[in-house]
Amino acid sequence: MPYASIKITREPRASVEQKAQLISEVTASIVRILNKDPETTFVVIEEIDTDAWGIGGETAAVRRARTGAAAR
Repeated sequence: MPYASIKITREPRASVEQKAQLISEVTASIVRILNKDPETTFVVIEEIDTDAWGIGGETAAVRRARTGAAAR
C-alpha cells in the first residue's frame, strides 16, 4: 500500500486542477514503476505557509521578499 507525501508552499497557490493532475501522475508513476495497485495507492499533498518553510537559514517568505523573487 504505497503512500506518497508531497509538500509544497502555500504561495503561490496550486489550483485544484494542478493538485488533481499531480495526484494522478504520481499515482500513475507508482503503478508503472513499482507495479502497485492504484486502488491502494495514496498521494497526499500538504501545503505549508511560506513563513514555515525554510531555505538557506531563512523563511521562504523572507527570502522572497528580500530577493524580490517571483513566488515559486
